[in-house]
Order: sequence, then structure tokens, then C-alpha cells
Amino acid sequence: MLLKQYKAHFFNSLKNIQDDQEIESFFFILTEYLHHMKRVDVALNPDFEISDEEVEKWNTILSELQQEKPIQYITNEAWFYGLRFEVNENTLIPRPETEELVEWIIQSQKSKVKSQKLEILDIGTGTGCIPISLKANLPQANVSAIDISEKVLEVAKRNAASNKVEINFIQTNILEVEDLNQPFDIIVSNPPYVRNLEKQEIKKNVLDFEPHLALFVEDTDALLFYRKIAQLSLKNLSLNGLLFFEINQYLGNETVELLENLGFKNIELKKDMYGNDRMIRCSV
Repeated sequence: MLLKQYKAHFFNSLKNIQDDQEIESFFFILTEYLHHMKRVDVALNPDFEISDEEVEKWNTILSELQQEKPIQYITNEAWFYGLRFEVNENTLIPRPETEELVEWIIQSQKSKVKSQKLEILDIGTGTGCIPISLKANLPQANVSAIDISEKVLEVAKRNAASNKVEINFIQTNILEVEDLNQPFDIIVSNPPYVRNLEKQEIKKNVLDFEPHLALFVEDTDALLFYRKIAQLSLKNLSLNGLLFFEINQYLGNETVELLENLGFKNIELKKDMYGNDRMIRCSV
């Protein structure tokens, strides 16, 4: 079968689930994944043939896409801040909004002397996308990252190795930590923040496939992780140190109030590219 013939079948099979732009994106991700052909290669080879065995591979993936399985879990990779990351069912898929958080952190350090040592801690690291991106762009920094899951940290360690950066990974439950035992110049976290009451807003591809442990918190204490991390930051942020959070878009004012009550200063609530309250920066 010609690849262009299969493309028509591929589009037709997904048209009731995704828009054309998304289907086209999936198609070209898969031509590279299955045939090592970029978009330009497909255009230059209009009569490229795929074998029966290759058609079977396409059909298997197409069936998964029809169930709305994220394509990143099919190819086991996602791109974040210009870097490639392995992902699997134990890790959240890195989001563009989190890239904005990383950019904010990097920009906050632009005026610093490049030789100045930085101590950075990421809490709830997942794939390691935040600390790895920070280390790649702030090479003078010593970067540590915490996660509760051993399986998640295995992925994060492979991502650090493949992106050629050194990160100090620590397995622990942050809710059980009483002291971080050293000062940090930057503490950052994108913790679980989606309330159970918001599940009806979550798309099927997220709700059915991404790890709930990394997503959801109880409605009765939605700021549990923010409170704990902020309390630790009061003890462990260095002079002029900064705390960064990615937050629930519906709880921006509540998160600011929590930080104010704990005594943080210079609290800045920032919107993401979609106009939602998404990030906070503050200092002690």
C-alpha cells in the first residue's frame, strides 16, 4: 500500500475525534517514528510504499489513537524546551505552560554573574523536564530533584543522561519531609493541583491515561502541597532566594493568600499563554 493511501484512511478514521490539524500532526510524528521520514521526505516520496507488516503497526497505533491514547505514550517521547524526554504511563506529559515557568526562572537569573553558583531544587519532578531544562540553560547551577515514585525517577534519570546533564535525584515523599537540610537559591514545583471536582473538565486522553497520583488532590485540601513546600521554603531558601510554583488556574488568589499568610514577599501571579493564572514567584 502507498503511504498516501494510508494517510487518507488515517484521516478518515480520526476525523470524528480530532481536528484536521491535530490528525496531520499525528501523521507526521508517526511517519518519523515508524519510517524515519520527516514531512519533507514524505513530500519528496509520493509513491513511498509500506509493507503489510508496517500497515499492521500503523493499524495498531491508529486503534490506540481512536481510544484517545496520547501520542506521546505511543512513541514514548515528548519535546520540552527544545529537549527530548522519554515519557511513559508513570509520568505526566510535559506541558507548554510548564515551559513558560522554566523560561521565567531562567530569565530571573539573566542579570546574575555566570560564575555565581546556584542551588536549585525541583519538587515532584516527573520526567525531570524542569530540572533538566534548567541545568541545560544554567550550567553553573547545582540542580536537585525530588519525586515520590521510584519508577518515575528511573525515567527522569534516563532523561538526564540522554540530555547530558547531571541532576541529583532524591526519592522521598515531600509531605513527610521536615527539613531540606541545605539552602537553595531557587525552589520550584509543579505539584498535583487538579481537584476531583474538576475531573469533568479533564479531557479523556488525560483522565484515562495520565497518572492520577501526579494530577489530583482532594477537594477538601487542594493547596496541601503548596502549603508544605512553602513551609519548607521558609526554612531553606537562601537570602534573595526565589520560590516558583505552577498552580491551579482557579486557585490563583487562594494560593497568593496562602503565601501572604506565611509571610512571603514580592508575590507575583503570572498568566500563561492562554490567559489563565498559572505561575507564582515569591521570596522570603
